[in-house]
Amino acid sequence: MLSRNIRVASLASAVVLVLGVTACGSGNQTASNAPASPQGEGASPAANTTTGSNLSGTVKVDGSSTVFPISEAMAEEFQKANPGVQVTVAQSGTGGGFKKFCNNETDISNASRPIKAEEVELCKKGNVEYIELPVAYDGISVVVNPQNKFAQCLTIAELKKMWEPAAQGKVTTWNQIRPEFPNQKLGLYGPGTDSGTYDFFTNAVVGKEGESRGDYTASEDDNTLVQGVSADPGGLGFFGYAYYENNKDKLALVSIDNGKGCIQPSAETIGNGTYQPLSRPEFIYVKKSAATRPEVQAFVNFHFAPENQELVSEVGYVPLPNDLVSQVQARFKEGKVGSIFEGKGSQTGVTLADLLKQEK
Repeated sequence: MLSRNIRVASLASAVVLVLGVTACGSGNQTASNAPASPQGEGASPAANTTTGSNLSGTVKVDGSSTVFPISEAMAEEFQKANPGVQVTVAQSGTGGGFKKFCNNETDISNASRPIKAEEVELCKKGNVEYIELPVAYDGISVVVNPQNKFAQCLTIAELKKMWEPAAQGKVTTWNQIRPEFPNQKLGLYGPGTDSGTYDFFTNAVVGKEGESRGDYTASEDDNTLVQGVSADPGGLGFFGYAYYENNKDKLALVSIDNGKGCIQPSAETIGNGTYQPLSRPEFIYVKKSAATRPEVQAFVNFHFAPENQELVSEVGYVPLPNDLVSQVQARFKEGKVGSIFEGKGSQTGVTLADLLKQEK
């Protein structure tokens, strides 16, 4: 398969990217505790792994802009084998995606953090049961303008000094972060408050999810953040690793020192967990009632087929190890509803392997 580059042109977060040919069928159903299967009584959501031109229908995906490149790549390849299925992929942020998902507007919700308690309640009100499936690892990348030759490594404490609520209107120049830095205006760029990346970053850096200064340039479209930092000599921003990987010529990557030396995000440091505390899993949440539909089953299973793991790497993320892929596949096959994170949202210092083991 040919390597992919994330589109440089900004994609408005409310615009649905339609990747497909023929649309038929509905993407919204009401969840039930024991969904009927097209394969017969008692069949599991993942029982049908069929792909081919006999499949038809529509799969609606929305949510995280960080997970968007994975879904985009999967949808593109899936539809080549299944031209009768239309997969629509939108990026309204993790929080915005969950609102639509819990309101029965989508089949799959992309998320760059686990579901929060208030979103769990929202899904209960919408009678939506969901299957939580990790799909990849990511490391939130902190980037600066290439002209910045001094901020090559920053500590978590220094990032907090920039981003905490108390910094608003007060911390405005680089020499306030470190005395030896120049007296240059500090320009901050980051995801908006509907973003799971924003939630995870604020939890890891500031110490409380959703808490930060408000006087920064915010966008749910990571390409907009790339453009902002690349045009601002004093700019600093954060977003998923894939967006740095696909814009290396416009950005400089900052190493992070969490007390164990300066470490940059890479496939190796993200995969082995040494890039802390900014490494995290990425998720798709599948509506259980939708998972009984053959086109949804096939598209979800397509994510975890061994031959498709290279798509995760191609768009700049780190595939899950094979043993975890098997556990995630089993989770979908069994139709296991709920979250291994128990609705606590963004968490640091935990591993998928441990959480999945505890669930057994």
